[in-house]
Amino acid sequence: MPRPTGRLRALLPDLSPWHSSRDFRRMWLAGLVTVFGTFLTFVAVPLQLKELTGSALAVGAIGAVELVPLIVFGLYGGALADAVDRRKLILWTEVGLGVLSALLLLNTLLPEPLVWPLYVVAALTSALAGLQRPAMQAIVPRVVAHDQLPAAIALNSVRWQVGAVAGPSLAGLLIAFAGLEWAYALDVASYVLSGALLLGLAPSPAPREAEKPSLRGILEGGRYAWSRKELLGTYAIDMVAMLFAFPTAIFPFLADDLDAPWALGLMYAAGAVGSLVVSLTSGWASRVHRHGRMVVCAAAGWGAAMAVAGWMHNVWLVLLFLAVAGGCDMVSGLFRSAIWDQTIPDELRGRLAGIEMLSYSVGPQLGQVRAGGMASLTNVRASVWAGGVACLASVGLLAAALPKLMSYDARTDEHAVRMRGRKAAEAVAEAA
Repeated sequence: MPRPTGRLRALLPDLSPWHSSRDFRRMWLAGLVTVFGTFLTFVAVPLQLKELTGSALAVGAIGAVELVPLIVFGLYGGALADAVDRRKLILWTEVGLGVLSALLLLNTLLPEPLVWPLYVVAALTSALAGLQRPAMQAIVPRVVAHDQLPAAIALNSVRWQVGAVAGPSLAGLLIAFAGLEWAYALDVASYVLSGALLLGLAPSPAPREAEKPSLRGILEGGRYAWSRKELLGTYAIDMVAMLFAFPTAIFPFLADDLDAPWALGLMYAAGAVGSLVVSLTSGWASRVHRHGRMVVCAAAGWGAAMAVAGWMHNVWLVLLFLAVAGGCDMVSGLFRSAIWDQTIPDELRGRLAGIEMLSYSVGPQLGQVRAGGMASLTNVRASVWAGGVACLASVGLLAAALPKLMSYDARTDEHAVRMRGRKAAEAVAEAA
């Protein structure tokens, strides 16, 4: 087999984290299995609510019930990740998420499935995800070399997108031909397998001087984030992009509006297809240094693509622009994560990861409520295109208001330079 040419190799993802870190490989594989199962449920829950209630508002309300647990436990989970063994925290929350998925399966197997368990499980799942995600993000800089962090971010994105493409696509087929219970059953099985993989991770204890989780510690992380306006910019940009242009809750209704119910799974997968294309050609990302500008431009592209998708009447064009939006979101995510992981000190990593998680999770939850509410007041198509236009305008205003984000340069930023020096010193000490 011929080897890739120099130009092609420059585009392909950098596999150095995979080769150099056993723990990264285990986490990558466990995450692939989990995200595959999670996306099965991601499609199944709103579709089941649509079948049980017939209400776009009821489907959008899933985002509302998930919001408060995500905020509370996301912030606490960030403080916890700085105070306990991150491996144990990841493992036990994975077990809890598997149990909740099993409860969805049991409810679906009832002769008459109930509506309220869907909301209760959604809220509890949001709480456990809030506890887990900061630890998952905070552990990566411990198991991957500093200069390999952008590559690790890209590889984790590939993992997420493979599941995001395969999960919804399979969910659509499973639900159509076998029933909702099979989607939930496969999600349960995915948690069993991912838990087995995570058991093999090396311990990741907190430093001896780490304080117990407290409100004071959470506020300390908040003060640090507030002092870094470029960090605030990444949070704000992603928040408004998801708030105004995240219409996934109403995809079942959009599919009906387009007379294409068969395309529901493809709608959920389209964004991930675009993201996957970007991730698989992400070799260029390591040569970009002005990360803030890329975040802004990509978020604007996300809003513009969503607006066009809302205007389209052909289902294939809708899918195309959903894929374009997903690609833009992936570019934004790559450079947001690079700023976070390369500039934040390890002793604050968990708490800042909790804040970061809120920035990229609360927005989608509110976005579901916005999309469902606006669709019920106007119509599905207007909810999609108007959200995209609002996103585009909001991103432009934030870019003008946040000059530090626009001027961020990974080569010269004082925080990035300091973290590179610290990592180099740690590597020398370990070698000695």
